[in-house]
Amino acid sequence: METREIDGATLEIWTTDEVARGMAEGRIVVIDVRTPQEYMFEHIEGALLMPLAFFRAEGLPGQSEKRIVLHCGSGGRSERAARAAFAAGIRTIAHMGAGFKGWKADGLPYTGTDMATGSPKAVPASTK
Repeated sequence: METREIDGATLEIWTTDEVARGMAEGRIVVIDVRTPQEYMFEHIEGALLMPLAFFRAEGLPGQSEKRIVLHCGSGGRSERAARAAFAAGIRTIAHMGAGFKGWKADGLPYTGTDMATGSPKAVPASTK
């Protein structure tokens, strides 16, 4: 994990593998800051939705038990959400640097949409 200091706060930049491992071990809460439409079409199973347009850092849970890891499509919106969290007084937060695009490129599992039926479908992990 890479870290960056921003105005006296710490931004942790997690890889997709670190996020997958953290989720599997129950050490993190993943918050998706993409739009509801993006989330409905495909998302990381277990990720919570708090779209950037409605993002309120004051509503985030505390991090005494689990680290919060924000994610979006490619890392830009989740970094903006992290900066909003810093402005609200949160001193350390993480985001998945490669975003959902990186998650899929790394072959990690997610929930997608069956285009024939419109129903959710599990997309299993793939090997590269």
